[in-house]
Amino acid sequence: MTPLGVLQAVLQGRPDQCRVYFLVHCRAGATAAGCTKQRAWWSTRLLLALKATGRAPERQRARERRVSILSRAALSGAERPPCRLLVAPSGSSASTRCGIPSSGIWGPKGRSRVLCSASARMARIRISSTTVAIFLVIQTGFLLFLCAQHGGFMSQSEEKPPQVHILILSSWRSGSSFVGQLFSQHPDVFYLMEPAWHVWATMYQNSAKVLHMAVRDLIRSVFKCDMSVFDAYLPWKRNVSDLFQWAVSRALCTDPVCELFHRTDITSESACKAVCGKSPFSKVEEACKSYSHIVLKEVRIFDLKVLYPLLTDPSLNLKIIHLVRDPRAVVKSREQSAKALARDNGIVLSMNGTKVEDGQYKVLQEICRSHVQIYETATLKPPSFLKDRYLMIRFEDLVRDPLVEITAMYKFSGLQLTSKLENWIYNITHGQGPSRKREAFQITPRNAVNVSQAWRTVLSFQKVKQVQEVCKGALNILGYQLVDSEKEQKDLSFDLVLPHRKSQFSWASFSEN
Repeated sequence: MTPLGVLQAVLQGRPDQCRVYFLVHCRAGATAAGCTKQRAWWSTRLLLALKATGRAPERQRARERRVSILSRAALSGAERPPCRLLVAPSGSSASTRCGIPSSGIWGPKGRSRVLCSASARMARIRISSTTVAIFLVIQTGFLLFLCAQHGGFMSQSEEKPPQVHILILSSWRSGSSFVGQLFSQHPDVFYLMEPAWHVWATMYQNSAKVLHMAVRDLIRSVFKCDMSVFDAYLPWKRNVSDLFQWAVSRALCTDPVCELFHRTDITSESACKAVCGKSPFSKVEEACKSYSHIVLKEVRIFDLKVLYPLLTDPSLNLKIIHLVRDPRAVVKSREQSAKALARDNGIVLSMNGTKVEDGQYKVLQEICRSHVQIYETATLKPPSFLKDRYLMIRFEDLVRDPLVEITAMYKFSGLQLTSKLENWIYNITHGQGPSRKREAFQITPRNAVNVSQAWRTVLSFQKVKQVQEVCKGALNILGYQLVDSEKEQKDLSFDLVLPHRKSQFSWASFSEN
């Protein structure tokens, strides 16, 4: 930097209000004559530079008003000018006087260093207290405005998605199809039954654990109404009927998929199959986007932690209804559909695609283990994001007092129970006759309480003891009473469904069984 550049930077257009103080600190051992010569050189150069700025027509004026040649002693005196320029040769002791980064100036003895540039107060400006107060008020208002805007952006980003996502988590033959229909028939619900069936049917040579991620990704996409996820499993998809158990979904039997029923109607699976099956598959996504609630029923998830990425996904408003049933009743129901469950059994037991029957209750043991894991994960020191997003329902409580339990599930899901649904629920749970083998996967009017207790008169006590041994931990934590004799089993007045309470049962104790 040249002397002219230094002065232009320091004066900044206010030469009459700023004095430039110039220190030439001689090197150690320099003679008095040498110091005088160096000061004279710098003084001459600075005066010439001032004149070149066009603001110093008279040399004397410039000397008197803008430039002072000071000694080191003068700098330590009482005078502190409003702005000052200190220049010292590179490496001199004067370099410690100021902390402002230096820039170089070439002098007669080599490179020198600017140690301090002009101070912040270039001129003495008088500001009234009123002006200061107004400035502070404006500044405070501006900061509050920024905070409000920031808070607004945060609240918008943290707003829940417009749709509510409900996952009914259960296992085979636990009453999950019935619970699914309680949601499917609601006019605000888009419902699909077990969409992950397509994953298992396509990749049946893998284990349930390996398929967890694929199942989760499919569930996420369906919740977001992105039905292109089925391309990997239904590359030929053309019609709605390509979906597993599509006709049990009221949403796929009404507008915009099919006009057979109105949205507020209670739909019939058989009637829907006869008319709506050839509706284009693209209508599924269109229908999904038109509902406030998306409900999926799944029996192919054995670990709640698999769903953590969905529960923490800000684009989803996910809640989980965990449906459980007395394992002894599950066994009785599974025996009615043993062949239909053989492939799923092989996947649960990692049999590389081999179909197996569950004569030794190995699959049942895995199911019981998964119910315990899911329940404990959600209730014993659960993560904060699970708060108010998990509800456990026992099938036995549901069929004993359906309106109370269904109202609780609807409230949890943000739905209202309509009078039409209430009448349908009463009829579907107060039918005549037991369930039959051909109705194993259908929802027909039955006496639900009798169905839930049928195992007590059908299963042998030997089987019951075996199931109790395999699922002792689950029976304990879910609130089901063990039977110690055939007499207790057959005595229907002896209630085996205990009042539900949090158990002190731990996973470690279950692992020992």
